[in-house]
Amino acid sequence: MAKQRRRLGEILYKAGLVQKQALIDAIKASKTNKKRLGEILLEKGLIDEENLTKAVAKQFGLDYVNLDAANISPDAGKAIPEDLIKKHNIIPMDMNNGRLKLIVSDPSDLEMMDAIRFRLNTEPQFCLACPTKIRSFIEDSFDQTKKEEDDRLRHSIDATAAELAEAGHELQAETLRAQAAGADDDAPIIRLVNLIIDNAYYMRASDIHVEPMADRVRVRYRVDGVCLERDNIPKNMQAPLVTRFKILSGMDIAERRLPQDGRIKREIGGQDIDFRVSSLPGNHGPSVVLRILRPDAVNIGIQSLGFEQNNYEQFQRIIKRPNGIFLVTGPTGSGKTTTLYAALQELNKPDKKIITAEDPVEYNFPGMNQCQVKDEIDLTFDKILRSMLRQAPNIILVGEIRDGIVADIAIQAALTGHLVFSTLHTNDAPSAITRLIDMGVKPFLVASSIQAIMAQRLVRVICKKCRAVNEEPDPRHMESLRISRQDIEKNPIYKGTGCSQCQNTGYKGRIAIFEMFEMNNEIRELAFSKAPTTELRRAAKASGMKTLMEDGKAKIFKGTTTPDEVVRITQTEGAVVD
Repeated sequence: MAKQRRRLGEILYKAGLVQKQALIDAIKASKTNKKRLGEILLEKGLIDEENLTKAVAKQFGLDYVNLDAANISPDAGKAIPEDLIKKHNIIPMDMNNGRLKLIVSDPSDLEMMDAIRFRLNTEPQFCLACPTKIRSFIEDSFDQTKKEEDDRLRHSIDATAAELAEAGHELQAETLRAQAAGADDDAPIIRLVNLIIDNAYYMRASDIHVEPMADRVRVRYRVDGVCLERDNIPKNMQAPLVTRFKILSGMDIAERRLPQDGRIKREIGGQDIDFRVSSLPGNHGPSVVLRILRPDAVNIGIQSLGFEQNNYEQFQRIIKRPNGIFLVTGPTGSGKTTTLYAALQELNKPDKKIITAEDPVEYNFPGMNQCQVKDEIDLTFDKILRSMLRQAPNIILVGEIRDGIVADIAIQAALTGHLVFSTLHTNDAPSAITRLIDMGVKPFLVASSIQAIMAQRLVRVICKKCRAVNEEPDPRHMESLRISRQDIEKNPIYKGTGCSQCQNTGYKGRIAIFEMFEMNNEIRELAFSKAPTTELRRAAKASGMKTLMEDGKAKIFKGTTTPDEVVRITQTEGAVVD
């Protein structure tokens, strides 16, 4: 006959661990609340967990194990899966003659014991320990194991990232680290964004394009006017990447439906660099573009713009006139603002008052009064122009003539003794006359106020390190530019073969080509009579104007640029005209 198991209350009372009346009250509470006696005693603080566990071990005839001093074999843990250990709060202690010694927290849990017997297909030796200590031991053990696995994975990722970085793929390396860190750690995303910005700066890029695609995020840098695709970032990193750019630029990260603009100021290479940031919603997520505004980009001086000697002398003469309008034309990104800033810096003397109206003010210059257009408060170009005339300026810069109202005010300013600089979007210089008349400006005002119009484009400069003679230039380009064999014999054509200095493009840096259209009596008469652009161009060429193509050819023969570049810039813009 099996020996009857002693009652827990009896064991505790005889051991002097609980007083009689307290035990009676706890038994009554146990029956009322349908809880175990041990739970009631612990809740009332009548006994601690260790003494209770020792009493339960005595009740069930099991050994008690003090986990603080126990020797747990690491190999024993391999006998039972992790999910079973966590589910039943058990610890495999060691193997003794092929029999597993197992520490449990509840010897009355027969379902747990049967599950273990079934999984092991053997009878383990059960012993008892405090439930709280068992849970703590399990958490510490598996946390340590996870930490070791995480350390091994991190070392592997770091090694792979180091190899990528050494091979010149720094952005891919940082992407790998950021992806491995997950959403819980912002530091890798911060480093990735910083690296994207730093790479663009050191590559001399003018823009950074972060473009979400269906399955990836494409990162492109615009270097010397041409977009270069550098790296692709995994799609799952799109949200934190875009959010980081929005936070840096002061945008609303919750707004995803509307375009937003912002600005980032950052110190790189000892310079304070401004980034103008634009976010545009798209099918696959917001596209983010950063325009890099370098202080040194507009401090290059007039001589470094790319003028041939005759154009340089003509330019210097025109910008030093006391009044009239000087227009610079060309598409977006053709360097118009840089040229006008170079002119203003030449004229920026203590005896001259210069006021500008810009949208936006991209660069700040000491000694000039620069005013920002703010359409949201109705501070428009025309309102700024009217106000600045009351400030008695000598020289006025209007960022862009966008409509007839601004054009009229600028012309009135020029006719009342001010020198006005501005830009206009036309394909070539003579077209600006027709464009102003189309805006509604009276022809006689155009004819009397305009001093000169200069069209310009930017062409890439051949990399000096890998420059070589081009033995076989493209005959189609030679024909387009009207370069003969005799011309090539006198002036060899050069090209860039590609090297590490120029990102294997063959080009490094850009220079402008110009078309200087200066007004004279004949051209003023033609403008007054609304002559077509073709007649204006013919008269300008007769008076010595060199077209964009002709200026480009001069730079080809100097070995500065290539026929491919001049054809790409002049013909695609529709500016090649004879």
